Amino acid sequence: MASTETTPAQDAGSVEAGLDALETTAAGRPPFSQTFKNKILPPVIAIAVVLVAWSLLHPVVDDPTKLPSPQDVWSEAEDQWLKGTLLEYIWGSVSRGLLGFLLALVIGTPLGLLVARVRFVRAAFGPILSGLQSLPSVAWVAPAVIWLGLDNSVMFTVILLGAVPSIANGLVSGVDQVPPLFLRAGRTLGATGLRGTWHIVMPAALPGYVAGLKQGWAFSWRSLMAAEIIAQSPDMGMGLGQLLEVGRTNSSMATVFLAILLILFVGIAIDLLIFSPLERWVLRSRGLLVKS
Repeated sequence: MASTETTPAQDAGSVEAGLDALETTAAGRPPFSQTFKNKILPPVIAIAVVLVAWSLLHPVVDDPTKLPSPQDVWSEAEDQWLKGTLLEYIWGSVSRGLLGFLLALVIGTPLGLLVARVRFVRAAFGPILSGLQSLPSVAWVAPAVIWLGLDNSVMFTVILLGAVPSIANGLVSGVDQVPPLFLRAGRTLGATGLRGTWHIVMPAALPGYVAGLKQGWAFSWRSLMAAEIIAQSPDMGMGLGQLLEVGRTNSSMATVFLAILLILFVGIAIDLLIFSPLERWVLRSRGLLVKS
């Protein structure tokens, strides 16, 4: 009678083959109907509900001029487009926001590593970073105008003061969550100093770092809008904050709502195009998200 016992090598091979099969199945791209149902249809329904509620609410308000209809806002957008100013407003704010965020990234990353890795620096500057993160960035607009005058340096200063603490604190949080075993293994393999930071600490701290980047962008975008509304000058160019203030000055609620919707749209677009893919990549690389 033949033996049915398997050797440990055969068991290991079977387990490996099963895991490979599971991974292959999970990595398959779902059909478009499933993607449409789970990812495209829900936001479309939400937008439709908001538009319907907005259209129904507009005729019943006491003063219709205080709540423009969707058609009024669309007409204002068409008017700005025909004038050639719509893209200028959008690009003015987006270019400032992205450049300021990149500067904050360059400053906040080494600052976060320094605070996370040097005990004295953390004890001295950690509470200050946390306090700056909780301080509304709009509070810096007035002193920035006094110190720097009415030019784009005010915008970048406010963005940096809003984004740098969030990026640094996010990286500190990520480094604190790195398992000590990783650091010991890295030192055993000779990954110390900058090499250890680059090959061990930064990859392991990516989840917290990416969360800090997302929060830093949110802070920088809100800070920029506040600065554009408060500090205005012909030398500073145009932006969505200026468009919002123009609508307020002219008592044009259609312009105000257009500016608000554009600010919201840009914030969502940046998140969907940059930070959401980055976050999915980090989670997928750790086996926490099935590729779809």
